[in-house]
Amino acid sequence: MNTINVSRRRLLQASAVTGGGLVVGLGFTGCSGAPAPLPVTSTEGAWTPNAFLQVLPDNTIRFYTARSEMGQGVTTGLATLVGEELDVDPLDMDIRLAGVHEDYVNPAFGMQGTGGSSSIRAHYMQLRQVGANTRGLILEAAATDLGVSASALSTGNGFVLHGDKRYPYAAFVETAQSLSIEADAPLKPASQFQYIGQETKRVDAIAKATGTAEFGLDVDVPDMHYAVVVRTPVAGAKALSVNAESAKAMPGVINVFEVSTGVAVVAETFWQAKQAAAKVVVRWESMPLEAVDTATLRRDYAAALNAGDGVEGPVEGDIDEALQSAAKIHEAEYWAPLLSHSPMEPMNATVRIESDQADVWTGIQFPSAVPGLVSRIADIPTENVRFHQTYLGGGFGRRGSPSHIIEATEIAKVAGKPIQLVWTREDDIQQGPFRPASLMRIKAGVDADGNLIAWDAARAGADISPDTFRSLLPALYSWMGDGMIEGVANLSEWYFEKFATDESSTEGLFEDYDHPNTRVTHMTVDHELPMTFWRSVGHSYTAFAKESMIDEMAEAAGMDEVAFRLQNTQNTPRLNNVIQVAGEHMAKMNPPEGHHLGFAAHHSFYTDVAEIAEVSVENGKIRVHKVTCVLDCGQAVNPDIVRSQIEGGVIYGLTATLYGGLNLERGAIKESNFHDYPMLRMNESPEIEVVIVNSGTKPTGVGEPGLPPIAPAVANAVYKATGQRLRSLPLQLA
Repeated sequence: MNTINVSRRRLLQASAVTGGGLVVGLGFTGCSGAPAPLPVTSTEGAWTPNAFLQVLPDNTIRFYTARSEMGQGVTTGLATLVGEELDVDPLDMDIRLAGVHEDYVNPAFGMQGTGGSSSIRAHYMQLRQVGANTRGLILEAAATDLGVSASALSTGNGFVLHGDKRYPYAAFVETAQSLSIEADAPLKPASQFQYIGQETKRVDAIAKATGTAEFGLDVDVPDMHYAVVVRTPVAGAKALSVNAESAKAMPGVINVFEVSTGVAVVAETFWQAKQAAAKVVVRWESMPLEAVDTATLRRDYAAALNAGDGVEGPVEGDIDEALQSAAKIHEAEYWAPLLSHSPMEPMNATVRIESDQADVWTGIQFPSAVPGLVSRIADIPTENVRFHQTYLGGGFGRRGSPSHIIEATEIAKVAGKPIQLVWTREDDIQQGPFRPASLMRIKAGVDADGNLIAWDAARAGADISPDTFRSLLPALYSWMGDGMIEGVANLSEWYFEKFATDESSTEGLFEDYDHPNTRVTHMTVDHELPMTFWRSVGHSYTAFAKESMIDEMAEAAGMDEVAFRLQNTQNTPRLNNVIQVAGEHMAKMNPPEGHHLGFAAHHSFYTDVAEIAEVSVENGKIRVHKVTCVLDCGQAVNPDIVRSQIEGGVIYGLTATLYGGLNLERGAIKESNFHDYPMLRMNESPEIEVVIVNSGTKPTGVGEPGLPPIAPAVANAVYKATGQRLRSLPLQLA
């Protein structure tokens, strides 16, 4: 199988490419009649029945994947869905990364984007229907050409079978393109699956192992130059003066000029640009953020919680009366710091502008943002912007933000050359956008029988959605002026501060347990740092608070932590079952002396997960030896990828649990690279066992749900080991 990128779509001309106008399987349900959005290709005679598939004359089956591949295995998963019903082995497909078009909208959130662990869930029925409808047309065409009944035919890995004869799908393209679909073809029952549910290699494994998979940093176009931007250490500051004479005299440097985010240095190589950037002297304007450090954040959040003047989210029952009647009441406060995403491939984008045409190469989670942004900045028609998707060297929400594309376009426009902009690791860690810090306070009560009867939870911190509006509105609504965009963003800030809770701020803080009296309050405290989504979004910090408190309440009730959770999840049966299965595994464990087991469970992205962390503490150092993860994600399309994603979520979350934390000093991020913002190393990585519970339901998310339970599971184990309740991340013993 061969995986390569595809430029932004151009509508196929029937006479030149498809030989016909047959369209099937577009849109959310597999029934749209829009023209196919694939690029003009030199392959004459290719049949393109829909936005996702092509059948070439040599019987190559091409699949265009609409979701971004950032290591989560989505190309394999989506190819498996369409291949199952088309009856083609995904490993035999020619898989390409799709460009920008409305037919590639993610049904989960109404725009072309990858995130929220939504890809398999959103496309499970759609792509299966695309495959089934296309196969149905091929069978109908074969029946016509062979003069037999369609019921006498079957298929096998890209071939129509009739008796002992095999005919390639391509043999029937000429007839198939003249047919139309009257009704969706029936889908296979699960008992007939050949590929769904099976463990196979990833379709991009060979390309990545041999270095032929193209990432953004691999892009090389004629006359390409490199750019590095000197950015303000304090968010939002503008340059007051620039001294670039020393930088301009450096070898290979061709230009130094100001852009919207700082000062761009353009050179023949990246290293030349980076070295020259260090010579640029900038005097920045003073900003209010310079008075803020990490202690200020936490102090301001605590003041907001104490004031109690926030926006109420879900409110059920009578929380005050329930707390008064509770047999036991407990209150605690939990802290989660600012975090960097730190994908292994630094942020980058390559932009080439020629007259009123532009090409953009990058890996991004929201491709639909690219044409509008580039059009806006370069003042060229949106339809003249060709987007070339590449592989993403990690995303985690960071590649949902298009700031690097804005910078690269500004620089390419001024420089008059193709530009590859590269963020340094220091840029990535210090500039953000960041996972917001949070201070959470929970007061809960149980009755004499150990039933949770009151749950009063509050969170203080910055919101994510306003910054999201600021970054995406210019791309999605090119007619909006800068003033209007800023006005809408400011309006959203005001709205979430005064009237409604940003769901990303409190998700996961209250939903899992059976407390009939509930109050959730949010206090927006914004210090004007740039924020964006981080892997598992709000769940990344709310699960720590919620599951730590659940353990504390179990102790207050005098109950085992698993039994307490089981008793209080009767209204969430799938989560209850996962807790039950994990509890059975925990009961069989016999950790060595000095090792202790911590438990946590959480529901996120429609998936239920319970984790058991085996932990030891020696000389004040926390060591995680093993993590057992039990999950119900519905139908596991590829169990091996499910395990890989859960393992990745555990490692990513464990890094944040033990090390993650950005600190402000006079408004600037103190940490700068992996020496002071470390990643979990291989010799520190625990053994991870993943147990997949098959509930027989449709697939749910797996890219993010493995992360939220790990921090509380480790913290709960540390309590057993030391008697210390650690309520601040990263976990550090006194």
